[in-house]
Amino acid sequence: MKLLNTETKNNVLTSMAEILDRKRDAIIKANKKDLDAFQIEDQALFDRLIVNNKKVDEMINAINSVRLQDDPVGQEISNRTLKNGLNIVNTTAPFGTILIIYESRPDVTIEAAVLAFKANNKILLKGGKEAYHSNIILEKCWHDALSQNGLSKDWIKLLHLKREETQEFLKNPTEPLDLIVPRGGERLIEFVKTHATCAVLVSGRGNNFLYVSEKADWSKAVNVIINAKTDKISGCNALDKVLINKNMPEYETKLEMLQQKLEQYNVEIIADKSVSQQLKTVNEVTQDRIWYEEFLALKLLIASVDNMEEATAMINKYSGKHSAAIITEDKNEALTFMNNVDSAAVYHNASTRFTDGGQMGVGAELAISTDKLHHRGPLGLKQLVTNKYYVFGDGHVRT
Repeated sequence: MKLLNTETKNNVLTSMAEILDRKRDAIIKANKKDLDAFQIEDQALFDRLIVNNKKVDEMINAINSVRLQDDPVGQEISNRTLKNGLNIVNTTAPFGTILIIYESRPDVTIEAAVLAFKANNKILLKGGKEAYHSNIILEKCWHDALSQNGLSKDWIKLLHLKREETQEFLKNPTEPLDLIVPRGGERLIEFVKTHATCAVLVSGRGNNFLYVSEKADWSKAVNVIINAKTDKISGCNALDKVLINKNMPEYETKLEMLQQKLEQYNVEIIADKSVSQQLKTVNEVTQDRIWYEEFLALKLLIASVDNMEEATAMINKYSGKHSAAIITEDKNEALTFMNNVDSAAVYHNASTRFTDGGQMGVGAELAISTDKLHHRGPLGLKQLVTNKYYVFGDGHVRT
C-alpha cells in the first residue's frame, strides 16, 4: 500500500467518527443479532460482545484520540554522518500488512483498524463468528470512510475464514503478510504460532498475580484485590491469584476478613493446603495446572508464601507474564519485587486493571503484548511501526 500523508489519514478518521455516530442505531441493532444468537456458556466472552451507546461512544473517542496523535511514520530516530561522508538516517516506517485474529469484541474491529491505518499499515481482521453481524456493519463503516476520501477498501478488510481455511491462509497467505497478532487464549496463540510463516507478536493471556507483603497496609490490599478481581472479570488484566505472606501480623484474622469481603462480591475462592485449612469452607487446589489458568470469572486462588522470593518464583513460573502487583509500604521491597518479576507491567500498591492503553496514556491499543521483542505492554500507535535506514552517498564504494 502506498505511503499516505497525515492529512489524508486524518480525514478518513474524521469521516469514520461521523459515520459511527450517524449509524449507531444500526450498529447496536446488528450487535443484538449476535447477542441473540450467542449460545456459549461463557460470561466473559458474552460481556466482550456487547455493543451499546456507551461502547459506540468509546469507539468514536478512540478514533478521535488516534486522529489527534502525531503521525508515527517518517519520524527520525537517528541521523549521523560517518567519517567517509555517508549520511545514515534511521526513521520509522510502516510494517506493511498486519493480520489480527481475535474473538468476540467488535470494538477491536475499530481500535485495531484505526491504529494500523494511522500507522500506514493495511490490516486484515479475522474476528470471531460470534460477532459476525457486528463486524460486518463496522467494516461497511470503514469502507464508507475510505471511499469518501478516495481510498481503496483494501486498507481495512475482514476475513471470513473457517478454522481450516485460516490454517491454510497462515501457511500459504494469498497476499503478503508482515505481522500477525493473535489476540485470545492460549489455544489461539499456539494455533497461530504453529502455522504462521511470518512474524507473530503475542498478545498473551492474563493469569495475573498479586503478592501481599507482611509490610502491607491491609486496607489497601483488600481494596486493590476487590477491584482487580471484580471490576471487569472479562479483562485480560483481571486478577487471578493472590499470594499472602503468612508472617504478617494477625494473618489468620486478615485471611478470614478477605474471605468475607470476597463472598460479598460472589467471588468463588479456591486455596492451597495452608489457606484451605484456615478457611474451612473453601476448596483446596488439587491439580497443579490450575496455577497456569486464566479464570475470566468471579474466581480467585489464594495461597500463602513465606517471603517475597517465594512469591516472585511462583509468579515467574505460573503467570501469563502480563501484570503482577505487590502490596507493601516498603518502597525498597516494592522495587526489588518489580525488578525481579518477569511481567509486561508491574505494580506497587495498585490494581492490575490499569494495564490498558487508555489508562496508561497510550490511547487506543491493538493488544497487550507479552512478547519481549519489538515491544512489551500496550501496543499503541507508536508501536505499530518498524524502522528503516536511509543511506545517502555520493558514489561511495566499500574498500
